[in-house]
Amino acid sequence: MLQFLLPSQCALCHAWPAQRLCAACLARFMRQQPRCARCACLLPAGLDHCADCMRQPPPLQACHAVLDYAYPWADVISAFKFRADPGWAIPLAGLLRASPGTQPALQAAQLVLPIPLSRQRLRQRGYNQALLLARRLGAGRKLQPGLLLRLQDSAAQSSLPRAARLQNLRAAFAIDPLAANQVAGQRVLLVDDVMTTGATLHAAALALLAAGAASVAALVLARTPANSIGSQTT
Repeated sequence: MLQFLLPSQCALCHAWPAQRLCAACLARFMRQQPRCARCACLLPAGLDHCADCMRQPPPLQACHAVLDYAYPWADVISAFKFRADPGWAIPLAGLLRASPGTQPALQAAQLVLPIPLSRQRLRQRGYNQALLLARRLGAGRKLQPGLLLRLQDSAAQSSLPRAARLQNLRAAFAIDPLAANQVAGQRVLLVDDVMTTGATLHAAALALLAAGAASVAALVLARTPANSIGSQTT
């Protein structure tokens, strides 16, 4: 917390003194854009759903993303996840909270569940970035981080196409059997840092729906642009 109270440089433009993300960079790089209500991909103004979601609706009832996984946010999120810098949870969760779609999503949800990491990935990283973000959203007792379980250490998703990602995550998630009754009939909100193809969120949603959840929505910090999927390293 101390680093956010003392003067520092903006991580994007290196202005001094500034917060970790200065107001000028936020104004430049945080422009709200129309997105599909089901998968959060960018859309032309005036449309609510993309053609893919209209043709084959995903298991997510809704998905809200704050920004694109692109410059400069790809580097920021990589630092958060891969460079042992959990302090990024504070300003990034602030971006989530400030986004217009976040509070309605939190209010509609009865359970808020961060996407869990595998045990191996958690040991390597030392923290679950999705859980750090979720804890700072103000969900209160709705936040139940132990309810959704990751059963296996699946191969890294970053180099796989969408079909392989889905196969890779088949049966990757389950509900804690001692608390499965907490899911039945509930509106669930999943929280994650990045949505690329949606394979991870969809696999988690299917596990929750199979356990009796009434609906599953998602809140993510960043969405990979459709024309960039397959070239990203997250």
